[in-house]
This record gives sequence, structure tokens and C-alpha cells, in this order.
Amino acid sequence: MKSYTVCYLIKDDKFLMLYRNKKEVDINKGKWIGVGGKIEEGESPHVSITREVKEETGYTMEKCILRGMLIFVYNGNTEYIYVFTSEDFYGEMIECDEGELKYIPKDEILNLNIWEGDKYFLEELIKGNKEFFVYRMEYENDKLIKVDKEQ
Repeated sequence: MKSYTVCYLIKDDKFLMLYRNKKEVDINKGKWIGVGGKIEEGESPHVSITREVKEETGYTMEKCILRGMLIFVYNGNTEYIYVFTSEDFYGEMIECDEGELKYIPKDEILNLNIWEGDKYFLEELIKGNKEFFVYRMEYENDKLIKVDKEQ
């Protein structure tokens, strides 16, 4: 099973979002997502997201918070995604080779073209909910067919 990380960098009441539009073959093509990627062999989720944020944005995170976990079932394949946020980062933003990086006001995020299931946990992050969440989301291609919040 593959594991991934995603992080939402927060500054001035805005989330840094990545519009995936540069790769020819991309499950996320045309969607807005957080930054992150695959956890490499031997990496912890924290090490992975720190590396991914640096590679994709140029920012160095001083601190990030594990906010939740997604069990992402896509056409029968299961992946685990660790969801982080950070308000403690520095550096100059670079151009990302996977898409366009843009700070989006919190109240506009749910209007973007995002994965349908992302609305569930993004709403919690936007509202500032501090509880750890676990969502299981099942998709057939781009269609969300089932979502469960685990207690």
C-alpha cells in the first residue's frame, strides 16, 4: 500500500494551494490540492512532508501539525494520506514543476475544483477544528461514491 503526505500552508488567513496543470498523466490534473507527495522508503510522514514542501514550494517548515488521515480508495486501490497544516515556515516561494502555487482565501477554497471528498476535511481545517480526523473516501474515477468519518 502506498502512503502519501499533504500539507496546507497557512498565511494571512489564506491556504497555499497547488493547481495541478503541468504533468501530462496526473490523477490530480485540473484540481487544486495541497502540496505533498509519496512517502519514500524509510521516511516518517513528518520527514516526508518537510522534504515535499521544500521541493515543491521552496519553503522550509519549522513546525507542522498532523491534523488527520485519509483512507483514499480509488478504483479499488487503497492509499493512506497524512494531512498536515503549517503556519510556521520561511523562505521564498519557487515555481513548482507540478502546477501553479497560489494563496487562496479560506472562504474561497471550497469553490475551487477540488476532489469532492476534500471538502469534508478542508471544511474542518478552514473552521480551525483542532480534532484529529480520519476519513475513508471511496471513488470510482473522479466520482465520490462513499465517505465515512471514523470516530
